[in-house]
Amino acid sequence: MKNNETIQTNWYVITGGPSTGKTTMINMLAERGYKTTIEHARHYIDTMRVDGQTVEELRSNKREFQHGVLKMQIEQEASLNPNDVVFLDRAIPDGLAYYQFLGLEVDKILKEAMRKVNYKMIFILDKLPLVNDYARLESKNDQNQIHNLITEVYESLPFPVIHVPVLPPSERTNFILNSIKNN
Repeated sequence: MKNNETIQTNWYVITGGPSTGKTTMINMLAERGYKTTIEHARHYIDTMRVDGQTVEELRSNKREFQHGVLKMQIEQEASLNPNDVVFLDRAIPDGLAYYQFLGLEVDKILKEAMRKVNYKMIFILDKLPLVNDYARLESKNDQNQIHNLITEVYESLPFPVIHVPVLPPSERTNFILNSIKNN
């Protein structure tokens, strides 16, 4: 594959702002036998915490943090077989929304990655009540702003976008799987 070439994939993106139930959906899809990926911001935080950094230290250098997460996402997507049905817990375009949220200039790494993205379908989960933890430090206002930016980014791309309403987790999972069958 040439560096600037996009390829068709069978990848479905599960996304939305903080505290929308992405990880719950990914875990339920995995339990049903589907191939899934991890969410890289939390993984990056966990990796750096093992090295002795605090979440506050990590997040204080916004560009370095976003680069670390983006590089993990790029590596993961590059390692996936485009023919496999895979549910991604976020994807490269989420990085663009976070760059916008943080007021970061879009750099070459993100521009190159965005040129290559290709997904079968995007599922944007409607927001749940915000629950913070060691890695999720956003305010309710941040949650709304990030969610709106993620929605804008994905709706500007040439992939089908489906908004997933708030439902009990098993019903949400069924909603996603039925949407795939019906498209």
